[in-house]
Amino acid sequence: MENTVMSSNASHATHHSFILTGIPGMPEKNPWMAFPLGLLYTLTLLGNGTILAVIKEDQSLHEPMYYFLCILALTDVSLSMSTLPSMLSIFWFNVPRIAFDACITQMFFIHGFGVVESGVLVSMAFDRFVAIRDPLRYASILTHGVISKIGIAVLTRAVCVVFPVPFLIKRLPFCHSNVLSHSYCLHQDAMRLACASTRVNSLYGLIIVIFTLGLDALIILFSYVLILKTVLGIASRAERLKALNTCLSHICAVLLFYVPLIGVTMIHRFGKHLSPVVHTLMANIYLLLPPVLNPIVYSIKTTQIRKRIIQVFQRRKNKV
Repeated sequence: MENTVMSSNASHATHHSFILTGIPGMPEKNPWMAFPLGLLYTLTLLGNGTILAVIKEDQSLHEPMYYFLCILALTDVSLSMSTLPSMLSIFWFNVPRIAFDACITQMFFIHGFGVVESGVLVSMAFDRFVAIRDPLRYASILTHGVISKIGIAVLTRAVCVVFPVPFLIKRLPFCHSNVLSHSYCLHQDAMRLACASTRVNSLYGLIIVIFTLGLDALIILFSYVLILKTVLGIASRAERLKALNTCLSHICAVLLFYVPLIGVTMIHRFGKHLSPVVHTLMANIYLLLPPVLNPIVYSIKTTQIRKRIIQVFQRRKNKV
């Protein structure tokens, strides 16, 4: 009996930390990912930083649509920075071990900012609906106060929804393998290593997905049904195209967020026979690609931002 207790304590003692996975089955290839990952994080900071700086400097961009874009840019940077410590640890310094509490903290921020991003995309859909449905009252409806309240509501919802997750993980005993399957900590990934029932964790995770991400997706879809109905009621073809064109950037941002999310979910559910490399690749695309591509999409599709960025580069060129 005494030996059993001692071995149990020893097994629990090894779980003060988790082991993160870089490239599955090929740890010697991890350094090859250092440069691409460094480039992605640099592009994320430069792209979103440029968007924020341009909107701050140009008074003509101080409109509700661009304020929501600022919130999206800040969320993208925050989400990327949540994964940065563990990514650098693995691919740059070859240190895959992460402390248990650090893993739970990272888990909270990754899931939290994911929910925030979904909420911001819903807010931007509402912004486009108001702009197209009632353009004359657009600025009076979406005042600075209303936008601030929406931002606070989105952040508060994310904190309240994700707050129980660290406690649900911390209550579980971990006496099996402590090797996670990704380069960062996720609730569903850590949960599968527990040696006790995870029914509560699974149920809560499913509730979060359905009533946040799932519900948000339905609200965005419904918003665009109403937007399309309004646009089809506009007599002029040119005006219809102009109205739809203002939605293209947001539609791209929605697709960049939800398509990888659906892909990761489907692979976790039905792709267990696939190579672990595929799982890792999809998980990294889901978190790293949208923050890189969102600023590019908005810079290309939004004329005011594109012109302003070109002006900045032309001024610097003339100074040189």
